[in-house]
Amino acid sequence: MIQQRDADQVIKGPNPFYQLTREPMLLAVVLFLLALLGLFIVYPLIAVARMSLTSSDGNFSAEVYKYVFTHHRYKKAIGNSVLLGTIVATTATFIGYVFAFALTRGQIRWKAFFNTMAILPIISPPFMFALSVILLFGRNGLITAGLLKLDVSGLYGLKGLVIVQTIGMFPMAYMTLSGILQGIDPDLDTCAMNLGAKRGRAFFTVTLPLCVPGIFASWLLVFVASLTDFGNPIILGGDFDVLSVQAYLEFTGMGNLARGTALAILLLVPTVGVFFIQKYIMKNKTYTTITGKSSRRGVIIVGPVVRNVLFAFCLLFSLFVLMFYVTIISGSFIKLWGVNWGFTLEHFAYSWDVGSKTMWNTVFLALISTPITAFMGMAIAYIVVRKSFPGKDLMEFLSMLSYAIPGTCIGIGYILAFNKAPFELSGTAFILVACYVFRNVPIGVESGIAALKQISPEIEESSTNLGGTSGYTFQHITLPLIRPSFFAGATFAFVRSMTAISAIIFLVSARWNHMTVLVLAQTEIMRLGVASVMSFALIVVILSVILLIMKLTGLKQAQVFGTSN
Repeated sequence: MIQQRDADQVIKGPNPFYQLTREPMLLAVVLFLLALLGLFIVYPLIAVARMSLTSSDGNFSAEVYKYVFTHHRYKKAIGNSVLLGTIVATTATFIGYVFAFALTRGQIRWKAFFNTMAILPIISPPFMFALSVILLFGRNGLITAGLLKLDVSGLYGLKGLVIVQTIGMFPMAYMTLSGILQGIDPDLDTCAMNLGAKRGRAFFTVTLPLCVPGIFASWLLVFVASLTDFGNPIILGGDFDVLSVQAYLEFTGMGNLARGTALAILLLVPTVGVFFIQKYIMKNKTYTTITGKSSRRGVIIVGPVVRNVLFAFCLLFSLFVLMFYVTIISGSFIKLWGVNWGFTLEHFAYSWDVGSKTMWNTVFLALISTPITAFMGMAIAYIVVRKSFPGKDLMEFLSMLSYAIPGTCIGIGYILAFNKAPFELSGTAFILVACYVFRNVPIGVESGIAALKQISPEIEESSTNLGGTSGYTFQHITLPLIRPSFFAGATFAFVRSMTAISAIIFLVSARWNHMTVLVLAQTEIMRLGVASVMSFALIVVILSVILLIMKLTGLKQAQVFGTSN
């Protein structure tokens, strides 16, 4: 019996807990990371759930949920959120797929330009397009009032939200589907055509079916992003109520904490479910890619007519997107949009007086949180992929969970969890940095896991066999090999920290404000020129930092944004 048990032990390998105890440093890091994930992700969620189930007299009660589900206003907000998410996910995925196909398979001209236009919305403030829509199609809009002489209320509501969310979120679909299309061996299309299939038949029977799981995963990703979007609906929603805005208004405007948290929980359930379905699909996407090296990557698989159609589509849509950026820049120099079209620099002077300190604070906190996020993401990825210990799946689950939690829910959770001892952090810079780090750490974990799976473990085993500890091996062997993924994760973390709003709008204070919150405040009081200047300045700062990272690291745009394999 003893011999059999020993033999089984050899086959299964050493006990994972025993392995962990042999490396005290690794054990300490694992416990430290689990404690942080528990404190900054699980604890706030518990605080939100507990508040939503507490009655006014402090007892357990589900009355608030009963109230929400029996009142037309909230049921309508739920229906509106689902309707908006469905439409935006469909349109954004379609546009993202056309862009991805045109740039990876279509062999169209101006690839660099179209790739830039497909990524540009990611680095823009979350409601910049909503601001542009007001300037173009509002009551004093350039097109509606200036050119068409129409007296309309603009595109407030569903129509406007579909436009701005589609433009803002199609890059998600583009980046996901670009990777999927690059993973499909083009020789499959070539083989189909060699067997007599026309180009169209090869596309509809070979390429498109292989892309279906990726398309579905992309659709779910955009659906979640639309469902949790806060910046656009609060500016452009009008009478079209959605859950994220209703939760914010109930919590801050009405002071009804229980109802606000209940709406946040209702927003949380579908987003977490859909997010992990999407992750499951992408995790098992290997059946859509073919192993083996292709020797004919340059084979033309689209005809000249289709290529021209793809080029025309990408060009027209890029010009449409560009129009919104030109509008924002123009709005910075117009005295009073729609009333006085005179040139002025007053908005710049006012923005400097009001927003320079906030801009500095925003950049400062983003620069602090970015390296922390990147190192933590890579450390978690390394431990999850390379080490075996009890609780490994829990660590991976918790580290990815925050990406699925709506920002509104995170913001409310942090306010409830960290406004009293022993974790009294409200109003401090620390709570903002913590929010940035734990909101964005899934990006680093995701890119780190993808990079580590491409590196043979034997390289690290050689270091270990020569006496290197896990920490030494990670620092001197693994980290240099996954450098592109590290900086890609860091870049995304910086961008998301600079453009965050849905969570941090609950956490800012007079001392530590955020630029996006300031832009939102200027838009709400119709200082559109000032809001345009601040949005433009935010884009310039983000672009400058990205270019600096590319210059210092030697990475290309496609590597930084993960649009090339």
